[in-house]
Amino acid sequence: MQRQVAKPAPQPVPGPLPSLAAEAPIVPGSVEKAQNMDWLGQVTATEIPVVSITDLGIVRDVNWVDEVLEVKVTPTYSGCPATRVIEVMIVDALKARGVASVQVTPQISPAWTTDWITQDAKAALEKYGIAPPRAAGGPNSCPHCGSGNVEMVSNFGSTPCKAQWRCRSCLEPFDYFKCI
Repeated sequence: MQRQVAKPAPQPVPGPLPSLAAEAPIVPGSVEKAQNMDWLGQVTATEIPVVSITDLGIVRDVNWVDEVLEVKVTPTYSGCPATRVIEVMIVDALKARGVASVQVTPQISPAWTTDWITQDAKAALEKYGIAPPRAAGGPNSCPHCGSGNVEMVSNFGSTPCKAQWRCRSCLEPFDYFKCI
């Protein structure tokens, strides 16, 4: 007799909330930069659903260029596989708010750094179970139990921007967001 394995429940897709629908199209230039940034602050990072793309520091600028809202984005690293998905989520979020034309422009210089992650995002990462980046030496404690008795398992974690660590006290594995 074959054993049936339960499939995990589907997870919600991160991104703009359905309630973001605009009542009328936005006149280009009529929405201030701060409002556009607030809307983008509701878009979560694809691989870290507790952190917004603005708190992650990848949204570098938002400006109207004629009839088009241009969003400049710096990927966490040049080969990040989530970059295209995040671009689509940005366009979807702004169009849901009534922005008719959105252009996402990659800005690779200066290169993204973990210094651009906000303190709120670092706290959210830790609460979620991912050790936030530190200047040197890896995480100083386990995000699950708080023990300082941790060890690196692999320099490569669930994504290229993370490393795999383990707590020697609670024995739980966890990702560490690499300091770049």
